[in-house]
Amino acid sequence: MATSQVQTVVSPADKAKLAAAAALVVAALAAFYLLSKQGQIAQWGALLVGLAAAVVVFFASEPGKELAAFGRDAWREVKKVVWPSRKEAIQMTLYVFGFVVVMALFLWLTDKTLEWLFYDLILGWRK
Repeated sequence: MATSQVQTVVSPADKAKLAAAAALVVAALAAFYLLSKQGQIAQWGALLVGLAAAVVVFFASEPGKELAAFGRDAWREVKKVVWPSRKEAIQMTLYVFGFVVVMALFLWLTDKTLEWLFYDLILGWRK
């Protein structure tokens, strides 16, 4: 059984880093719009530099480090997955399509049977 620890306490330094990252995102967006007369290269350059700085500051904080560790663990788990071969994938797809066809026929037959039972036999509406 895996136990996970939920940590909600963030140090003041981490709070400051997260606030700085958020401020860098806002500053990058503001620079993008304020530099509209300088040309697209200046706009996009300021936006990308500001966002890159925000990412660096975010990943320097403890929540950012935990997110990076989570990403590494998730990637490690994805590598462990045994993917089906092409033949197996095609077979399973055909099984699913076959089941869908059988279920559609069953539901259609059930619907028509109930329609005949209620409307023709019980209520007599189609005579």
